[in-house]
Amino acid sequence: MIEKYLERVGYSGELTQTYETLYALHTAHVFNIPFENLDVFYGRTISLDEDALFDKLVNRRRGGYCFEMNGLFSIVLKKLGFKARNLLARTAFGGDYSAKLHQVISVEIDEKTYLADVGYGNEGIAAPLLLDADGADTEQTRFSETYRFTRDPRFGYALERKVSGGFTPMYAFTTEECIPSDFEVANHYTSTHPNSFFKMAGFITMPTASGRITLTGRHLKINENGQITEREITGESEFAAFLSEQFGLDIDAIKKI
Repeated sequence: MIEKYLERVGYSGELTQTYETLYALHTAHVFNIPFENLDVFYGRTISLDEDALFDKLVNRRRGGYCFEMNGLFSIVLKKLGFKARNLLARTAFGGDYSAKLHQVISVEIDEKTYLADVGYGNEGIAAPLLLDADGADTEQTRFSETYRFTRDPRFGYALERKVSGGFTPMYAFTTEECIPSDFEVANHYTSTHPNSFFKMAGFITMPTASGRITLTGRHLKINENGQITEREITGESEFAAFLSEQFGLDIDAIKKI
């Protein structure tokens, strides 16, 4: 399993339980496996079983959303000997936080704790962040984005992303480890409830070293060093070609499942 996963993400480096290895694996995952919700959008059941995750993201070279992406990444980290814990976070919408509907991972290395998250999607972290024990507002830059942790009096650590004029909240979480049934419940709601954001549109996104490429329906948005380019993709052939070239996805195969 590990060998095929490493081949999928294009990684051939060290496998020691160090921050350098965690960083390299994290970036390899997000730069090679797209965040996408197409199965949710098409009304399909999302399985969090280990074999199902491996088959979808590795064997069939698909992407996935948080429970799939971080689910598989957590399994890989544990098999490699990392001390990884699965957590649930509350995402920030409209100035307030949601229920616990986003999976993240904490990883302990040499008495330090890092946040790993390969499954957030837009503006998500491309590399692990040091989780300051006191939530001391320290800015951490990863590629084209800058983040910090603060403390929310209700919900624990709050991850914020730097924007023009300040910081905006992304999600909040505690370091209480969750169990598989917690993720089954959250995954069921997120993938089936009619009010779920993931049911409203199909989207695919991947970070780049200088920004991000996002496709929402047929609307393409490219962030290149802060410069935003947007356009509509027209025609089935252009759409299929773009998915293949940019994200490595075969839309015909996806639709036939």
